[in-house]
Amino acid sequence: MASPIIGIPNHSRNEAGELCLPGTYVDAVQAAGGTPILLPPNQPDLRQILAILDGLILPGGGDISPTLYSGMAHPTIYSVDPDRDEFEFSLAKLALTASIPVLGICRGMQMLNVASGGDLVTHVPDIYGTAIAHRLDHPRRPTQHEVDILPESRLATILGTTQATIVTWHHQAVRNLPIEWKVVAKASDGVIEAIEHQHHPWMFALQWHPEMSAQDPAHQRLFQAFVEAARSRKR
Repeated sequence: MASPIIGIPNHSRNEAGELCLPGTYVDAVQAAGGTPILLPPNQPDLRQILAILDGLILPGGGDISPTLYSGMAHPTIYSVDPDRDEFEFSLAKLALTASIPVLGICRGMQMLNVASGGDLVTHVPDIYGTAIAHRLDHPRRPTQHEVDILPESRLATILGTTQATIVTWHHQAVRNLPIEWKVVAKASDGVIEAIEHQHHPWMFALQWHPEMSAQDPAHQRLFQAFVEAARSRKR
C-alpha cells in the first residue's frame, strides 16, 4: 500500500520568491512512514486539497493576526502573514468537520483554537510571568522545559508518558478553548501546552515542537500514531 499523503502548509513567498518550511517537519513525517507534500497559501479549492490528503499538519511560524480572534495589538507581535492566516484558517475550519487526521504544532495549535472560536494570549510573559522561558530572545530561538500530560488523555496513551521534556519556541498561547476541545497538558506556570478534540476522530495540537525532538521515542510515537491514523483512513 502506498504511504499516506500528509499535507503541510508552508510560509508565503519571501522577498526572494522562495516558499519555505523547516525540513524537520518533512523529516518527522518521512521517518514515520508518510509522504509529505507542501501546501502554498492562496490555493483556490481547499476542499479539493483535503480530498487528496490522508493527513494534515498545521505547523509553526509567525504570529496569527489578532484580527482573527478579536484580539488587541501588541508590540511583540511579529511576522504576521495575512495570506497564510487566511489559508490556514480556512483549511482548519474545513478540517474540523472532516475525518482527516490533524496535528497542530505551535502556531498550528493556536490556529485550530482560533478556527474553533477560541482566542489567544497575545504575549505569554504578560500573563504567566518569566519563571519559565517558552522561547529565548535576542535572537529568538528555541529552549526546553517540562510539561505535565493528563494521565487519562489520549495524548498520554500515544506518547507513553505523563511528563516530557519538550522543545518550545513561542510567545503566544491558547487562552480560552471552545467546549469541544480538552486541555491535556500544561507547563508548571499554567500555560496550556496540548489540547485534544473530543469529537473528531484524530485531532491533537501541541504548543511545543515535537518535530524538533527527532530522537525522543515519545515524539516518534506521536508521528507514528498520526501517520498510522492517516494510513487507516487511506485503506
